[in-house]
Amino acid sequence: MAAFTERMASVLLLWLAVCLSGTWAVDKGNFKTCDQSAFCKRQRALKPGESPYRALLETMELTNTRLTLQLINDNNKVRLLLELYRLQGNITRVKINELKPLKPRYEVPDVLIREPPTEPLSLLSQDENGVVLSLGAEYQRVIVSARPFRLDIMEGRDVLMSLNSRGLLAFEHLRMRKDTQADPEGEKKEEADPANQAETAKEEEEKVEDGMWEESFKSHADSKPSGPSAVSLDFSLPGVEHVYGIPEHADTLRLKTTDNGDPYRLYNLDVFQYELYNPMALYGAVPVMLAHNAQRTTGIFWLNAAETWVDISSNTAGKTVFGKMLDYVQGSSETPQTDVRWISESGIIDVFIMLGPTPKDIFSQYASLTGTQSFPPLSALGYHQCRWNYNDQKDVQEVDAGFDEHDIPYDFIWLDIEHTDGKRYFTWDPHKFASPKEMLQGLVDKKRKMVAIVDPHIKVDSNYKIHNEIRSRGFYIKNKDGGDYEGWCWPGSAGYPDFTRADMRAWWASMFAYDQYEGSMENLYTWNDMNEPSVFNGPEVTMHKDAMHGAWEHRDVHNLYGFYVQMATAEGLIQRSGGVERPFVLTRAFFAGSQRYGAVWTGDNAAEWDHLKISIPMCLSLGLVGISFCGADVGGFFKSPSSELLVRWYQTGAYQPFFRAHAHLDTPRREPWLFGPENTALIREVVRQRYTLLPYWYQQFYQAHQTGQPIMRPLWVEYPQDPATFAIDDEFLIGRDLLVHPVTEEGARGVTAYLPGKDELWFDVHTFQKHNGAQNLYIPVTMSSIPVFQRGGSIIPRKLRVRRSSTCMEHDPYTLYVALNPQRTAEGELYIDDGHTFNYEKKEFILRKLSFAKNILSSVNIAPDAQFSTRSWIERIIILGASKPSKVTLKTAGGQESQVEFEFDASMSVLTLRKPGMNAGVDWSVTLQ
Repeated sequence: MAAFTERMASVLLLWLAVCLSGTWAVDKGNFKTCDQSAFCKRQRALKPGESPYRALLETMELTNTRLTLQLINDNNKVRLLLELYRLQGNITRVKINELKPLKPRYEVPDVLIREPPTEPLSLLSQDENGVVLSLGAEYQRVIVSARPFRLDIMEGRDVLMSLNSRGLLAFEHLRMRKDTQADPEGEKKEEADPANQAETAKEEEEKVEDGMWEESFKSHADSKPSGPSAVSLDFSLPGVEHVYGIPEHADTLRLKTTDNGDPYRLYNLDVFQYELYNPMALYGAVPVMLAHNAQRTTGIFWLNAAETWVDISSNTAGKTVFGKMLDYVQGSSETPQTDVRWISESGIIDVFIMLGPTPKDIFSQYASLTGTQSFPPLSALGYHQCRWNYNDQKDVQEVDAGFDEHDIPYDFIWLDIEHTDGKRYFTWDPHKFASPKEMLQGLVDKKRKMVAIVDPHIKVDSNYKIHNEIRSRGFYIKNKDGGDYEGWCWPGSAGYPDFTRADMRAWWASMFAYDQYEGSMENLYTWNDMNEPSVFNGPEVTMHKDAMHGAWEHRDVHNLYGFYVQMATAEGLIQRSGGVERPFVLTRAFFAGSQRYGAVWTGDNAAEWDHLKISIPMCLSLGLVGISFCGADVGGFFKSPSSELLVRWYQTGAYQPFFRAHAHLDTPRREPWLFGPENTALIREVVRQRYTLLPYWYQQFYQAHQTGQPIMRPLWVEYPQDPATFAIDDEFLIGRDLLVHPVTEEGARGVTAYLPGKDELWFDVHTFQKHNGAQNLYIPVTMSSIPVFQRGGSIIPRKLRVRRSSTCMEHDPYTLYVALNPQRTAEGELYIDDGHTFNYEKKEFILRKLSFAKNILSSVNIAPDAQFSTRSWIERIIILGASKPSKVTLKTAGGQESQVEFEFDASMSVLTLRKPGMNAGVDWSVTLQ
């Protein structure tokens, strides 16, 4: 009988999956538009310029660290409490909550790495119209206008940002239900303070609209026990035409205006083969937007985990009515302006306004709030081979051998859901994967690793240890009636652990211990998929919003679920090694702060040219909001790529931070050697390029981990005053020094790349040809071309001896590529550690500054308190844009001097120094005479 039900379950699931995927295209009808989302429709119906909110200046209290002030809604007399903080590092925090809510409203925990440190606020002036406060730095101040309530942040005579300038602040207070339903909380009414409980004639007249107290979508009902609770606020950005961020959307890097369609939606959803160039929600949500012009970059971080919609419109600054206090500011009314409005279903308004002024300042401001990109093991930056599914141990062994046979390096092979015993995670199929440790040991012997999937939906089966433990500990999310919430996913009927609970996360982490996760070893890492969470038979393929996480509804916490799953999993991988080894965890769903726990990919894309193109802006957008470890399924998950598309995708993916090929169960096999010897050679070449550049990639990840700067960057981040860069999203920088313009057009004979910087030089990394910056360069391409340029003025380390995996290359020598700028100088860094433990936190690493000036190339220690030794040495130095020396002398730390052999290519001005031979971790200098 059990076998029959399991068979039936898989038949049903297959049918469900087919229904969901349809003809390989998203069924938009499965997902709400703003009009179908009652709170979005309600909020969007508000008219600008009619704000009912007024600041009650007599309630103002100013301490050294914060200002508090009550706001009143003159329509219903409900009072709100405004808190304003000046935070360290040029950030202003604004919180708005009900003064006396009927019950607490949700405030997002665990995303901020600490309570942000404050700086003093001081009062500059005050009258009956408002108050002016100093924000300390450079004539920065905030003006609070009373009627209607409005905030303006100014620097000198410039308005940087205005809040509620269009009067779209809305705060739906919690209230008793007044219609035919019984009042379950009636007894609380007596205790409530009449002044704040809007029990006024006015409020009685507030009409009950559809969707305020219950809502349905398709066959699903949402009981909305707390009634309407949406919050909304508008922001005006004078002088701004370009805004970015709020991933995840399959759209251009520069966000579009939403006046003629839906707002951008942030609501983590499992969307089968998503459509491109639209604002529909996808798997992750980071409520952070960056605004940029040639003078300044600013950012808005809207800390709310409920379903959120973001409207963007552009107009000219003169069209909004400035208060009397600001009249003197107004110059020409033709300044461009972008207006942004955030609308969330529940929670409070908690917004961090990051004032830059540079892009790099924004990244460090955001990192000071939510942390930086986790520092992955070096091997995770190599190539990953995945499909749904490698069939059994023999299949894994044959694919592994295929890479060696075809001389293609790789570090990780992946197992999808079919490796488990009937979709029970933390288990292995007893027939297909009967001896997992033997399989993993086979990979260890080749210095390779494996990733296995562990999803957060747990098969309801009393013979399954994990399910029994979670149920007996009461760790499952509950339905609205108090029973364990159950939905359909890959195993059939499944329960969903409540990852918002710290005790549940600690238990989950303990399940990764080697004695708990049978068959696991040190070289097995983890992939969290389906963690939006995906519920095949739920509304919009996700969880019912009235499901309960303790005292909170799922609607309050939805966008945090995947964040918590990855957090608990990463913690498990750290704990299993006694805190020694760095984890690697890939997640599909994410939120602000997810960067601290691992990598993200762009989900179920398709083998189409447009999906290849969109991978660039999708990863660029994630990098802007702190999540640097991003990639897309190489080749496309759905459908089958032509060999041309596959090769171009490998060429693109090899220059993106996370480099993994993946494919759907129903697609033909597509290991890199299955497309004929010519294509195998092209793929081999670009995978090998990835491996030669691992020292540079690793260094970029170290810097991102230290500073929060993105790794894969839009051009405008490094060239913030060049408007030509502001909308470019078909090319990108890796760090500062490599510019990549992948070929993403079918049948392309050439591409046009913009080389930025009027005083820059750019060197083609393949031919060493030199080009001037600030130009559009036409580059003829063949199938082997991947246009990549090194910036003049930079030094990039590579390892040219490519082996079967990154670990095999650990002690190999370096080649330094020195690209000179017009001033004939260059600089770079070399970072080395053990590649896999947390010992770098104990100062066990090498960090050296490499610089070339006045014909001397030198290496100096810039982390004198750090200790680490390496067996790697410098075997070659290639100087681009050089002139021919008469002799070359190496001087090492002990003062010994020796001559270095060299070759000079006069036609390309390339000087090659052969086998200088010094250790990579010591001081040395090379003089060209």
